[in-house]
Amino acid sequence: MSSGIGQINRVVPGLIEKTQNNQALDPAETKTSFTDLFNNLLNSVNDLQFDSAEAQKLLATGEAADLHQVMIAAEEAGIATELLLEIRNKLVDAYKTLMQMPM
Repeated sequence: MSSGIGQINRVVPGLIEKTQNNQALDPAETKTSFTDLFNNLLNSVNDLQFDSAEAQKLLATGEAADLHQVMIAAEEAGIATELLLEIRNKLVDAYKTLMQMPM
């Protein structure tokens, strides 16, 4: 399980820390529900999108001189959004599979 978290953390650096809110990675210690975890993930992706938009705004107005940081923020937000969409797609597929199971 920790290898998957490490892979996600490599794709979107800092995303795991934002979603965990400084909690331990052991599920027995966290006691958070799936809804809370997913809401934290949505909020962290939203924050990345807002940070990227703010950086682009600062670059457009001439207040930010570092184009590299603006591009990095935009890519982080894009990758986080793609990751969130893939998670959503997997959840929808799992739901459809469960609904098609005979009782």
